[in-house]
Amino acid sequence: MVLDRPKGEEFKMALLNQKCRLCRREKTKLFLKGERCFSAKCPLERKGPVAPGEHGLKSSLRLSGYGTQLRGKQRVKRFYGVSEKQLKNYFLKAEKIGGEMEKNLICLLESRLDNVVYKMGLTPSRRTARQLIVHGHFKVNDQKVTIPSFQTKEKDRIELSAKAGGLKQVKEWLAKKDVEIPDWLAKKGLIGLVKGAPKVADLPADFDSGLVVEYYSR
Repeated sequence: MVLDRPKGEEFKMALLNQKCRLCRREKTKLFLKGERCFSAKCPLERKGPVAPGEHGLKSSLRLSGYGTQLRGKQRVKRFYGVSEKQLKNYFLKAEKIGGEMEKNLICLLESRLDNVVYKMGLTPSRRTARQLIVHGHFKVNDQKVTIPSFQTKEKDRIELSAKAGGLKQVKEWLAKKDVEIPDWLAKKGLIGLVKGAPKVADLPADFDSGLVVEYYSR
């Protein structure tokens, strides 16, 4: 399996710019391009939190209440790589659970298999995680799972196949020593463990999942 097939240089740069434009639009790192997001090549590091396009500076003007909710919702959607329909369904599920809506929503999103293996440090990005999951390179409790949205739970044991672990892009990422893993997850080699439930506090400081609740509660 080849994660990044060689294509024309122009096409590759266009793809990179497309992903980076999403981060610039939300004015925060969405970690869509793996290691590039942690390097000086990241446009947010070079250009600062300015939206793309000739009217980028104007986007810094004060937003209305609806505009703030919309941007917050878009940021969450792009951060987890889910569609509008999927995010709305997560909101409806969180509503049915009862209790604190924001906490329920974050638990559902954070517990997605693609997000979990990424946060365990088994893949350099959620996009790569989804690709490997779909191609059958992950097992949950010794059962192959090919659905990125699969909901993990406490005490789940997640294993990356040795074949995928040997891919250059993944192997280089696994060799990194400075990947931070949240305390509700653990990893050793190609195996990870879900130790507990995800926490809202684990999200970036400029990330407000409450805006999603407000948006869909209108």
